[in-house]
Amino acid sequence: MLIALDGVRGKVGRPRRRPDIVQGERAYGSEAHTLFLKSLGIQDLLAKVGQPHGSGLGKTRWVIERSLSWLHQFRRLRVRYERRADIHFAFLALGCSILCFRHLQNSFC
Repeated sequence: MLIALDGVRGKVGRPRRRPDIVQGERAYGSEAHTLFLKSLGIQDLLAKVGQPHGSGLGKTRWVIERSLSWLHQFRRLRVRYERRADIHFAFLALGCSILCFRHLQNSFC
């Protein structure tokens, strides 16, 4: 899945194909995953198996989980009915647009 990522946008020039850092939960904290990421030149911030909680990953991961829960309020995104990826992506873009519009509307009122 990590190899299938599109280019990472940022600075002018040839787009990067890999992120600098990958965050993940305890299920991905095995030695095999760590070695794979290291071979690709990616720093891992994976919670290690068997280590106590308190790694601090939850402080940044909640933003993603919150955003996904916002998108799941739209039924077409909660349960995927479309077989074609382009139609699903269009509904995803529409859902993101609605969420951004609502956020801007609330911040200016």
